[in-house]
Amino acid sequence: MSAQSWLVDRQAWLRTFDRRRPWVTDSLVAVPIVLFGLPDLIESPLPATIATLVLLPPLYWRRRQPFPAFLVTAATVLVQGWLSVEVGAGVILLVMLFAVVSRGSWRALALASGITVASLLAEIYLFEEVLENRTLTLFLALGMWAAVVASGVAVRTRRAYLIALEDRAARLEIERDQRARLAVADERARVAREMHDIVGHHVSVIVGLADGGATLAKSRDEQTAEPLLLIGETGRQALAELRRVLGVLRGEDADPQLSPQPGIDDLDRLLPSVRAAGLPVTYSTTGDLHKLGRGVQLAVYRIVQEALTNTLKHAGRGAVADVTLAASAGEVRVRVHDNGRGKPAAPSHGLLGMRERAAMYGGVVTAGPAESGWLIDVVLKEPG
Repeated sequence: MSAQSWLVDRQAWLRTFDRRRPWVTDSLVAVPIVLFGLPDLIESPLPATIATLVLLPPLYWRRRQPFPAFLVTAATVLVQGWLSVEVGAGVILLVMLFAVVSRGSWRALALASGITVASLLAEIYLFEEVLENRTLTLFLALGMWAAVVASGVAVRTRRAYLIALEDRAARLEIERDQRARLAVADERARVAREMHDIVGHHVSVIVGLADGGATLAKSRDEQTAEPLLLIGETGRQALAELRRVLGVLRGEDADPQLSPQPGIDDLDRLLPSVRAAGLPVTYSTTGDLHKLGRGVQLAVYRIVQEALTNTLKHAGRGAVADVTLAASAGEVRVRVHDNGRGKPAAPSHGLLGMRERAAMYGGVVTAGPAESGWLIDVVLKEPG
């Protein structure tokens, strides 16, 4: 660590310490002044003690109320000079002047400077009866006054400069965060455009080909018409979901409301498309599933959708799947079992998505080989 860094760290530590325990710094100022006036306390104990008790409190609240503290001190100095009692009042007056210059308003600075000069003149020309060279003493006193004012202005300027730097740093940090958010938004919009152009184009082509094939198959009375119609319908649903997701990705405020989020009832439209893709699926339910909240129903739909998609990709030819939903006592259980011999890629993004959805509802996902095939077993809790 360099000497400059060490000094900066010590300065920051001292500022923090002073903010937390200001009375320590004030005592470090007050104690030497009391010791300076100790001979006067011994020579005339009663007047000097009274004067000290009057002068000490302003030293402890000069930073909170600098100008009132200065006025109390100035009045005490005049009374002491008139009574010929000295307990370091002149030093205390300069300390108070420094507080006003460094912390008070500019008007208070001008008034305090004028009062200080008047007090010095009164002390030198009125209260001091025996003084050999009054003019030299006046110049020395005015020099001390000018040094105090200059030091206070320097501290005041430095404090304002530091506040301006902190302000600028805070603004720069806010601007940096804003630029980062704008960059993220631009990137999300770019990704959304790319996905729309690439995926949307290919899905639209698939839908067009499926609709054209279904029309041709119907004109020829072929049995392939129904699977082709299902392919077209599935493609249109995929396009609708793609537009909804891309709208979120772009951060669009307007909600197009293309269709509500899928739920339990939508499984009746999902399963025929899976069967048409070549995977026989049996489906059974237990309990009143329609009382489940929309969020839980969406999670159930997505879990079944992802599980069947994994079965189509990994179970192999001749696989059969069984979907079972059971709702009871504030819980819903989703079981998707297939008899396939394939193994899903690990870790599957689909399984990670299932676990994330289940975690939203305090659920647990069990996925792995069963006695024959693969089993997905998920338990979700109904909020409430």
